[in-house]
This record gives sequence, C-alpha cells and structure tokens, in this order.
Amino acid sequence: MAATTAIYHAPLGFSSPFHRRRAQALNLTPISISIPKSSSALRISSLPKLDFVRSPLAFRISKKPTVLLASSSTPEPAPEKSVEPWQGAKIMPLLASISTGVVLWFVPVPAGVTREAWNLLAIFLATVVGIITQPLPLGAVALLGLGASVLTKTLTFTAAFSAFGDPIPWLIALAFFFARGFIKTGLGNRVAYQFVSLFGSSSLGLGYSLVFSEALLAPAIPSVSARAGGIFLPLVKSLCVACGSNVGDGTERKLGSWLMLTCFQTSVISSAMFLTAMAANPLSANLTFGAIGQTIGWTDWAVAAFVPGLVSLILVPLILYIVYPPTIKSSPDAPKLAKEKLALMGPMTKNETIMAVTLLLTVGLWIFGGKIGVDAVTAAILGLSILLITGVVTWKECLAESVAWDTLTWFAALIAMAGYLNKYGLITWFSQSVVKFVGGLGLSWQLSFGILVLLYFYSHYFFASGAAHIGAMFTAFLSVSSALGTPPLFGAMVLAFLSNLMGGLTHYGIGSAPVFYGANYVPLSTWWGFGFLISVVNIIIWLGIGGCWWKFIGLW
Repeated sequence: MAATTAIYHAPLGFSSPFHRRRAQALNLTPISISIPKSSSALRISSLPKLDFVRSPLAFRISKKPTVLLASSSTPEPAPEKSVEPWQGAKIMPLLASISTGVVLWFVPVPAGVTREAWNLLAIFLATVVGIITQPLPLGAVALLGLGASVLTKTLTFTAAFSAFGDPIPWLIALAFFFARGFIKTGLGNRVAYQFVSLFGSSSLGLGYSLVFSEALLAPAIPSVSARAGGIFLPLVKSLCVACGSNVGDGTERKLGSWLMLTCFQTSVISSAMFLTAMAANPLSANLTFGAIGQTIGWTDWAVAAFVPGLVSLILVPLILYIVYPPTIKSSPDAPKLAKEKLALMGPMTKNETIMAVTLLLTVGLWIFGGKIGVDAVTAAILGLSILLITGVVTWKECLAESVAWDTLTWFAALIAMAGYLNKYGLITWFSQSVVKFVGGLGLSWQLSFGILVLLYFYSHYFFASGAAHIGAMFTAFLSVSSALGTPPLFGAMVLAFLSNLMGGLTHYGIGSAPVFYGANYVPLSTWWGFGFLISVVNIIIWLGIGGCWWKFIGLW
C-alpha cells in the first residue's frame, strides 16, 4: 500500500493504543493537528489522501482543497456558483444590424417603389450588416433575416426559403464534401507535395502555379463553383496544411491567408476571360443579341479578354503578395522535404485511386455534361454518391462539415432575398433611376459609360449571384449606354467582363466566394477590404490596358 497520512488528536480519542496499532499496521504517518473547540469545520489543502479512517470524528483528506466536518458541526455555506459566460449574440453588432433595418424601414418610400420592396430592402441590408459585423455565425444571421421577412409578411415562407432548392448553394456544399474526401484519403497531400516539389521554393511561385492551372481549366469547366470548390479548394487546403499553415492556431498568415485570397480573386478573372468559364456568361451573350442584335462568339470573347485578363492574372497575386504577404516567402528546403514525404507515402492507396477516378469522372461531366443533359450539381451528386457507396467519405463526415451547412444556409438566404428584390421591381427602379440621371448630365459617351460601369459594378454589393445581377441590370445599362453613343458591342463586352470581376467584392458575390471564404483563413473585414482594393485594380487594368487593346483590335 502506498504511504498515506492519518491524523490524530488526543482530546478526540485518536491517540489511543488501538488507533496507534492500526496506524502502524497500515503504515500510516501520524500528524498532530489541533482543532479549536469553537471550530465547526477545518479546511485542509495539499495533503495526501487518507484511505483509512474509523473514529468518532470521521473525515477524508484529499490533494484538492477539502472541508473536513466533525459529526457535530454545522455545515459551511455552499460556495457560490460560477457565472456561465454569455453565449448569445454580440450585443453591439446585433444592435447595429437591427438599427439599420429599423431606420430604413421607416424612411419614406421613394416614388416608383412598392412598400413591399422597400421593406425587403431594409431586411436585406440589416442582414448584410449582420453578416459583416457577425453578432452570430453567418448562417444564424441569415436565418434571422429570413425569419424577419416571414414575420413581417414581407415574404411568404415558401418565398423566403425558395433558394434552398437552387442548385448553386448545393453545389457549393457538395464542394466541401469533395474537399473532405480529397484530404481524408491523402490524395490532397500527394498532389500538394507534387506542387511543392516543383514550385515550392517560393510562396509566390507556388501561388502562380495554382493561378495559371485554374486559368487553363477555366474554358473547359463552365462553373466557377465547381472549378474552385471541387478541384482547387481541396488542393489549396492541402498545400496550406503541408506548409504548416492551419486554421485556428495562429498560423493562418504563414501561407493560407494569402493563398486563399489570391486563388479566389484570380478565379473571377479567369471566369471573365472565356465565354464558357462561368455559367452566366452565355446569358450576357444572349441578352446582348436581344438588345443590340449582335452576337458575341467564343473567339470574340477570348480575344478581347486575353490581354487584360493576362495582365490581371500576373499583377493581382503580386499586389496581394505585397499588401497582404505570407510570412513564409522562401523555403529552399521545401522541395526536398516534399520529395521525401512522397517517398514515405508510397504508391496510391485504394481510397486515393477511388477519389482520383471519381474526381476525373465529375470534372469530365462538368466539361461535357451539357452535351448529354447532365448539369454541374447533378454531376457533383453523382460523384459524392460514389464516394459514399465506397466508404471513401461517410455520411457522418458530411454531417460534421459544419462550414458546408452554414454556407448553404447563409448563401441560400441571400439569394432568396436578392432574387425577390428583383421580382418586386426594386432593381428595375434603381437601374432606371441611374440611367435617367447619367443620361441627363450631358457628358461625352466615354464619361457617361464610365459612370454607368462604376454604378453597374458596385451595385453588386446587393447581389448574391452574377446571373441575378446580369438578368436584372445588364439590358437596361447596355441600352442606355448605346443610346448615349457608346459603341454597342464594346459596351456589351465590357459589361459582360465586369459581370465576373465584380464577384470579387464580397464573400457572397460569386460561386467561388463562399467556398474560399468558408475555409476560414481570412477574416471577413479583410476579405471585404481587399475585395474593394482588387476591384479598383481590375477596373484600372480592364478599362485602361484593356481599353487600349480593344481600340487596337477595332472594338471601338
């Protein structure tokens, strides 16, 4: 038996011969402690455990602070209960969000706008403020916004939750599940180490290898959500982890923050470079033909976008590297280490092979599925089904992907509210008001078109979908710019290019935004701040260098 401690006190009968013999038999060490007669309790700390106590005064001593009570004593008052920390909403951000909605709600409704549309705008802007300030997680904020719209009868329940049947939010959620399989199987690490072995001697070189790889795939995959989320997000995550840049442990800035922001901002550039790089681009082409009777072909689009797009792909990563640099800039030993890791991994496992084949099948359907009637989200569901059936990914793991479900919730909520702002006529009213204002200034067509472009671009803060923005405002802005003297085809193509680039403003403006933001490497305020900065850079590049190029090829 381990040595323990007994406590004796002669006045209470502990020092009798019987107790002494018992203590010696149990190898107990006697310690004399005096207990005043007036004491009802004795608090003892830092004493070893007493395993054997049989006496008129029974008590137990442990290593933790303990209250020892005599049989005739009065219990000491129970300690005060500790106050649990507040786990609800952050009060000040919540008040800011609610105040925005309440103030706008009671502002007089402008002429030409229905009360219904204005109320929905108030709720939408309050939700956006909540998403920016985050009194609660994003999904919870969006759910509160939907609840407010239903409670005030601004939207019916069916209308408020209609976007949960939209394919884009589900495609984004499915992309997170694919990322889980990509990382779990080790295939992500294998591909990441291959990239590191080839380009990993510098962070900038690694970033450019990803940027131009994504741009090469852009014309073949007409969904930026599928391209960014299904292929490049898992790869980027794996590269970040391989380089010791993880979420939540203070190492985000090592590589992950810069790489996530760079890959996102360049994804909108590659989407603008090809007619088939983004699902909404053909919509711009169709609306152009309907408005001015001219066709934008695949080659026309690619030739016009090639020069400004290439300049943007080169400059944007470099600018972000300067203003938001990774702390790891040079790692000359990284390629050697990556090769050693690949050697340790050995040949591909069965699950890696299944994951690779499934990914190739899904990407193939994203590229060629339109010819056989299989859309992007159906292809993703088919791919996930294979992973579930083979056990590469389990349903419990899908349920545990909280970021996927959170993103699905807030993105679907914003799509629903933005869609009904359009249906209620608010976007049409806004477009017509802008057009009348610019048209009445009497400026040259170049200046008028510049103002229209800026208003068209930055109004995207009110949209959670490029397609919704194009459908609501493209025709109106193109028609007015043409009426003010802008060469029609030139105006159409510029608006079409910007319809992709404006997706970089927010974390909800285009399909790749929730995917990369959901990785949690970049804070929301930083995301929006650099979104605005890069928007200015892109506008200068596309209207400046691009304008010269378009003049050279005879577009205006």
